[in-house]
Amino acid sequence: MKRSVSVIIASVIIISMLLVIPITHVIGNKDHKDQIKETAHNMASEIVSKYDVSGIQYAINDNGTITLSDSAGVYDKATKAPITKDTMFGIGSVSKMYVTAATMMLVDSHKVDLDKPLTTYIKDFSMSDERYKDITPRMLMNHSSGLYGTHYGNSMLFDDNDTQNHDELLEKLQTSRLKSKPGEYSVYCNDGFQLLEILVERVSGLSYTDFLETYISNPLNLNSTKTPLDNFDRQRLAKTYFPTIDKALPVENANVIGAGGLYSTAEELSKFSEVLTGKHTNILSENSVKLMQSPEYKKGVWVSDETNSTNYGLGWDAVNLAPFNEYGITALSKGGDTILYHADLIAIPEYNISIAVLSSGGSSIYNTIFASNVLLEYLKDKGIIKDILPDKTFEPPAQVEMPSDLLSYAGLYGTVDSTINIEINNGVIKLPELGGLIPAQPYVYTGNGEFTSSDGSAVVSFDNQTNGKTYLKLHAYADFPGVGQMAIVTYEYQKLDTNPLNDTTKEVWKKRNGKKYYALDEKITSIFYLDPSILIKNISVDLDHGYANGTKIMNENKAVNAVEIPIMAGRDVFDLNFYETEQEEYLEIDGFSYISEDAIKPISEEKTLTIKPDGYAKWYKTDEKSTGQTMTVDVPASGGFAVYDKEGTIVNFSRASDENSVVLPEDGLIVFGGNVGDVFKISLGNE
Repeated sequence: MKRSVSVIIASVIIISMLLVIPITHVIGNKDHKDQIKETAHNMASEIVSKYDVSGIQYAINDNGTITLSDSAGVYDKATKAPITKDTMFGIGSVSKMYVTAATMMLVDSHKVDLDKPLTTYIKDFSMSDERYKDITPRMLMNHSSGLYGTHYGNSMLFDDNDTQNHDELLEKLQTSRLKSKPGEYSVYCNDGFQLLEILVERVSGLSYTDFLETYISNPLNLNSTKTPLDNFDRQRLAKTYFPTIDKALPVENANVIGAGGLYSTAEELSKFSEVLTGKHTNILSENSVKLMQSPEYKKGVWVSDETNSTNYGLGWDAVNLAPFNEYGITALSKGGDTILYHADLIAIPEYNISIAVLSSGGSSIYNTIFASNVLLEYLKDKGIIKDILPDKTFEPPAQVEMPSDLLSYAGLYGTVDSTINIEINNGVIKLPELGGLIPAQPYVYTGNGEFTSSDGSAVVSFDNQTNGKTYLKLHAYADFPGVGQMAIVTYEYQKLDTNPLNDTTKEVWKKRNGKKYYALDEKITSIFYLDPSILIKNISVDLDHGYANGTKIMNENKAVNAVEIPIMAGRDVFDLNFYETEQEEYLEIDGFSYISEDAIKPISEEKTLTIKPDGYAKWYKTDEKSTGQTMTVDVPASGGFAVYDKEGTIVNFSRASDENSVVLPEDGLIVFGGNVGDVFKISLGNE
């Protein structure tokens, strides 16, 4: 299964919408401990063989004792060296549990009040939206701050622990708006946990890395839990890979430490989970532990209180994780993805049992399903549960006559980066891909306000919420062969009003429709250059309704976020701001600049290029003269370049491959980056 940055980012979004359903397994007549180990290893091996995972590591902690610790796959594909219990992985957003715990430790010491304004602790925090003054630390932890989402710029870097993203966040936020009133609803937000990292630093007087070492790692004897700023042996990190690069990649640094930057092992992560379940009151009080497990999601607009794997506490993705709730068991969960590493942690406070699953490649989706399945087998073996529930099964739906009043729900709907016009014809709705997993298909009316897919596994309906918004709700199940089944319960789209444009504004935006804009501020060490999807903004304009990429067009050069969708579909929204410099059009998003494709020149016109004082990356295209030619680049030590084919697939990324020569593809793209003043010498063919 080919894996791209865009797919991985989609996986990050999907994981917090998932309801994990267990696979049932038959265990032979063996010693119970060996049975569980064999079952887990077989499942892990299945993930490695089918889901682009090079290595997976997992551990169960039962009342302070590691009762299962194993792995599948390899640490290094080249040498076939195995993963050991000491092999380290990035844990992605599971890192949020550490910064949440750190903040709650400051609450315990009466240095932080969860419900005082954030400006009490970060005095230079400000935004262009005056409602920012109402944001509290609690809102950062339960994702209800109203912040737009994530400032990804210069955060995920190869062999580069630059703190630029952390250092510039407050400045970037100064010109940002809020998408909702603070506390109105919860929607996943990485920037909130970056702000918690800054809060910990300001209040404690320590760097966040030093705080973790002093107050968490040292007391727990965690020798493998590190940040990108720590000094440790990087060879301990499991190797990572990308489909079009034929060697192990450089070390990934997720330099958004509070939101997703920690490294650890499965054993140490499961050990840390005891802090989160109240077993180390010398580190975190029982009161703080209980506060973190409170059903914070109920305080705002929410999709429903039905069985779901997303129901936010403080830091936790779920404080009543399915399917454990169906057994009368309260389980806590946090998943995480960087670009290359993936993780999941599930803890059951009542029995003081936890499982941690880490992997190189794949997705936290698979880790979560695996963790749930193994933990259910473990609970069954201990006699805590009697039987494991089977997967859901479905039948094709029987269409019934639709009430005419449902026709009022037809119209314009939006989500992040797109709008659609929903039509209801003869009780049938045709919808695009939903939830990142459910394919585009028609849905027929089956009663009770619901429309069902042809195989019966997906149901959509319209929901009028207390905030006055109308949402398209999805409740669906997806199967992963050999891994498990999951259900998605979420809002996918929000109903929007038409936004008529005057002729002048319409003409300006018409010219932008279908154009591409290329990121200029991203460091050449960025992992995002493996796949340009996050570095290239494709502009799609809905002239009939007055929207562009899901944003509401305000004038000739500005469009603002229009969607307020709880849970996940409304995360990482943005505004579009266009401007001109030296007769070239630029696009600004979240304080980062993009240049229009109209300004991109053929590479055949360049022999030497220099990074200008603005530090911007330089983009080029291949033309008839350069297509098929071998381009060789004399690359400065701090520089690099990437080449893509017409489909956007990476052909060569010099910072990952160490290759400075490449055959240029037809209709391809090339980007160069480095430090100000870096000079690149380019030769084509026999030059």
